[in-house]
Amino acid sequence: MTEAAELRGQILALAAEYHAAAFPEPTFIPGTSPVPVSGKVVGAPELVNLFDASMDLWLTEGRFANDLEKGLADVLGLRHAYLCNSGSSANLLAVSALCSPRLGDRRLRSGDEVLTVAAGFPTTVNPVLLNGLVPVFVDVQLRTYDVDVDRLREAVGPRTRAIVMAHTLGNPFDLDAVTALAEEHDLFLVEDNCDALGAQYRGRPTGTFGDLATQSFYPAHQITTGEGGCVLTDKGALGKVVESLRDWGRDCWCAPGVENTCGRRFEWQLGDMPNGYDHKYIYAHIGYNLKLTDLQAAIGLAQLDRLDGFVASRRRNWERLDAGLADLGDHLVLPAATAHSEPSWFGYAITVRPEAPFDRNELVAFLESRRIATRLLFGGNLTRQPAYEEATYRVVGDLGVTDLVTSSTLWVGVFPGLSSAMLDYMIESFHEFVARH
Repeated sequence: MTEAAELRGQILALAAEYHAAAFPEPTFIPGTSPVPVSGKVVGAPELVNLFDASMDLWLTEGRFANDLEKGLADVLGLRHAYLCNSGSSANLLAVSALCSPRLGDRRLRSGDEVLTVAAGFPTTVNPVLLNGLVPVFVDVQLRTYDVDVDRLREAVGPRTRAIVMAHTLGNPFDLDAVTALAEEHDLFLVEDNCDALGAQYRGRPTGTFGDLATQSFYPAHQITTGEGGCVLTDKGALGKVVESLRDWGRDCWCAPGVENTCGRRFEWQLGDMPNGYDHKYIYAHIGYNLKLTDLQAAIGLAQLDRLDGFVASRRRNWERLDAGLADLGDHLVLPAATAHSEPSWFGYAITVRPEAPFDRNELVAFLESRRIATRLLFGGNLTRQPAYEEATYRVVGDLGVTDLVTSSTLWVGVFPGLSSAMLDYMIESFHEFVARH
């Protein structure tokens, strides 16, 4: 063993010891300690991997990124995974890929329509607008907070070319209905699986039903790299486009630090470029640099080993809240899993009934005063958001449930960092609030 290898081993052993000393398990004190709505759950394995990657001094994509891409593809049973710097970037890459000239007559063009829901996260929809496409908004269903499939069917028009939707709060949308609609009308389907890694529908992982799937690894999600995301697909042609768009739009597919993978680096002639122009600097798409670093991937690789446990914990926590709040149904609409699904719960959604003797603002203020963090259902009705005042879009049917979500829905955490004492405190707090009213 070389001196460097021996020192490396010592450093990694010390990293694990350091984590144990620096990050002891905190004691929960009701009313004093925070009850987060989400957050990272990391330990010694993540820190050891981070140190290991840092000692390579390979600061762009490298061996950890390669292993994480392979691991993610294996988890979902897909052939191709492309890491990027966020789930939002993953959505941008996925939608932009559908507009590539490489797709020929199937490519999406400016003015084409994309079906989606009005109650969601902005960066599911923003890539549609940024590519000159027209989002068509439909309503959602109460309790599941996923698409109303009847309205989705009505929304198909002569220029409809794709469906882009998220599995809201880790609860799969009706994939039977949505995939059947996509097949019937020859529509692309992009699954925003950012909130739902580990969810299943009829025993099959979400993220495997569409042409493309996206993931986010922000700390709130099932696994984290800090900042990070991924696009996955089984379709090689789409994968090549995603990779090009992520890597500055270049035509070359060489990995960082690698040259002449094709064996013809100085023999290409594409577009109006001169014959023999360096293939590393020939651009097939108007792209970006949206890659992940190996340091981030190293954390994600350790997290991936813990995914099954994380998902199981989220389900247990969700079920604990659901059982504990079941008697409050007269005032609160409690959530439900979509039929045929096993969600990978991102949060526990609650809607205050219109006839309740209190409103959402009062409930949120009470919970926050007790240091129980809450969130709203992302952007609510996106058509009411100031960002979209000048956007071109179409709405099909009324958005009554979406408006109710906007005025009356909140969610609380179920992530693995919540202890039994925290969950009990949350349940007690809801009961105390309702009893006061």
